[in-house]
This record gives sequence, structure tokens and C-alpha cells, in this order.
Amino acid sequence: MPTESYVWESRRSELKKKVLNMQNSDFEAIALDMFQFTWTHNPLYRQYIELLQIDTMAVNTLAKIPFLPIELFKNHRVQTGNAPVLFDFESSGTTGQISSKHPVCDPGFYQLQSKRIFEQQYGPLTDYHIFALLPSYLERSTSSLVFMMDYFIKESGSPIAGFFLNQYEELVSQIKTALLTERKIWVMGVTFGLLDWIDSGQDFAFWQDAVAQGRIVVMETGGMKGRREEWIRDRVHEFLKSATGLSNIASEYGMTELFSQAYAASDGIFTPGVSMRVQLREVTDPFAKVTQAGRVGGIQIIDLANIDSCPFIETRDLGSLEEDGIRFKVLGRFDNSEIRGCNLMVDQGWGTSQAEPSV
Repeated sequence: MPTESYVWESRRSELKKKVLNMQNSDFEAIALDMFQFTWTHNPLYRQYIELLQIDTMAVNTLAKIPFLPIELFKNHRVQTGNAPVLFDFESSGTTGQISSKHPVCDPGFYQLQSKRIFEQQYGPLTDYHIFALLPSYLERSTSSLVFMMDYFIKESGSPIAGFFLNQYEELVSQIKTALLTERKIWVMGVTFGLLDWIDSGQDFAFWQDAVAQGRIVVMETGGMKGRREEWIRDRVHEFLKSATGLSNIASEYGMTELFSQAYAASDGIFTPGVSMRVQLREVTDPFAKVTQAGRVGGIQIIDLANIDSCPFIETRDLGSLEEDGIRFKVLGRFDNSEIRGCNLMVDQGWGTSQAEPSV
């Protein structure tokens, strides 16, 4: 008779194959399959479901899946199964705050899925010279974004690419060299890094011909990380467009607690990767769904790439859905008076803590 460990490992391998080969039409079936797998093999998620007194056999639609509060990544090991943890992705935290940790058991799976998501929206990585302006992330070795971008740079095969802290003149020099080739230019930056680049006094006239040809992608990944005054996304994009001559600024939505990403080519309207889906909950009720396009609600994420942790995450972000029910906007954050989730967390001594941006 197969052991429990054998059953878990067989199901894990099967689910990974499904996720890597899935189409949009497969999402709900895989998500419901993943729900049964997760509550069976993830003790923390199972305890949460038991506290909510949820009948797992009655979870037969996406809307009925319970979402684990993201704070639990700060003070618990969120892991499904018992695969060896090779390392943890860790969120950036300001002084006095606890960082989230996301166990990584299969980094190759993360890389393949991240590459697939990017290329489905932007085309092959080999079409790009990639420049990553990520000062705050480069200061720590546990950033999922740095891990992903390092893989992307290697996969691009470009000798004109790399990471930059505040070497703005060197960055411009490298981009000028890249412009002599036929590849596109992708500058990926944390928001405050891009704004500091603009404020350094660079003259962006050098790339205006390439801008007109559609060869330049500037993408912000959000967050001032306490380095500058917080701006809303529209203000950031208008400032960057005015300085660079671009008609659109792209955005990436990801976080330590997710293995999948969403990208917005313009206007902050994100298209989630094939393994990711967003739902919205009422601000004052974590168990009531918001389905009307344009209405603001709390963002809940199903990330089917989170096989080894938890695919069902209740974030602290506020957002709205577009008419298609798939694309979404990120509009802000819950404040401390709008703590989501269930008081059972506190009643059972699980605890909560202030959240910070966790890309």
C-alpha cells in the first residue's frame, strides 16, 4: 500500500506538470484540485480551515476557497508537504518589522513559471537587453525579484545587461551600447530607483528614436521602501513619461509570498499570469465577494505556482477588477483599522503584525 509520503510526492509532481502546461481554461479545475492537496498536506492551512469550520467537500467553486492571511508568512512556516527547503525568499522590512519568508523547494520550477508568464505577455527574453535598477533589493540576497531578474538576464543571453544600484551614468552608457543592436531595451526598476535616476539629471534625448520605434520598455515594480515620499501610481507614471518621452510606463505586480507575477503594459491595468487569478472581498467582510467591475475590494490571490507553500493568499492590497473579471488594478493598502481575515487568528494566539510591501 502506498505510503502517505509517496502519495504526496506523486500528487506534487502531477500538479507541477499541470501548472507548467496549463491553459486559462484549466484554471478552476486545477485550483480546486490544488485546494484539496493543500488542506490535506499543509498543517497551517488545515488548522485555519478547521477554525473557520469549513466543510472542505463543499468547496466546489473558486469563490468558496478560503484564503490564508498573508501575515502568517511572517511568523509561521507556510509549507505544503515536506520537501527539503533549499532557501527562503524574504521580504524587505523596515526597522522593527518582521519579514515574510517563503520556502523555496524547487527554484527551477519558479524560474520556468516566471519565464513563461513574462514571455506570454512580452515575448522571448532573447529579444531584450535587460537592465535592473533595483538598489534596495540588491542589498539583500533573499529577494525573489533579484532571483527572477538574474535568471531572466542569463536567459536573455545578452552581454549588455546587468544590475545597477545608483550608477546612473554607467546605466545610460550601457543602454547607448545596447541601442546599437536590434534588441529591445527593458529597464526594470523599483519606483524610487527610477525616480532617483530621473532626478540625477540624465538627458533622455539619446533614446528618443528607439522610443518612437517601440524598442524601450520601462517597468516599475512599485514601492518607495521608505526612501521617498509615497506617490500614487498615476503620479509616478506621469512623472516618468514626462522625463523619458515614453507614452506608457509598464508595471509588475509580485511579492515574496507569490511565485507568479502580473504585468501591466500601461495604465496600471494588470494581466495576471496563467497560473494566477485575483478575486476581491468586501473591505469590511473577508468572506463576502466583490464581483462588480470597478468596485474596490481587498485583493485575494490564487497562485497555482505556490504548490509547496499555499496557493490561496489574502493580501493587504486594495484593488478593482476590469469588465473581463481577470485583469485588475491595485489601488492602495488596508490600514490598521481594516485588518482582514478572522478574529480566530488572534483568539488562537496566531497573532498579526503590521504588513509592509513585500515584493
